[in-house]
Amino acid sequence: MSKMLTAYCMKTKEKNVPMQDAVITKTARGGYMAQGHDGKGNKMTTMLGEATALQAVKDGVAKKAW
Repeated sequence: MSKMLTAYCMKTKEKNVPMQDAVITKTARGGYMAQGHDGKGNKMTTMLGEATALQAVKDGVAKKAW
């Protein structure tokens, strides 16, 4: 499993951009969401499955916010 979280950058229209300073939160419906930036000041958000979210926290790639 990849240790970096990636997301789609809406501003630059790039796919699989590595996310920096990721913070994982739980949505109201029980899903997981990672928010961070691409290093150039562009904010990024991606939806994650439970296994991916918990693995990212365990690997130290993201911080847990719940």
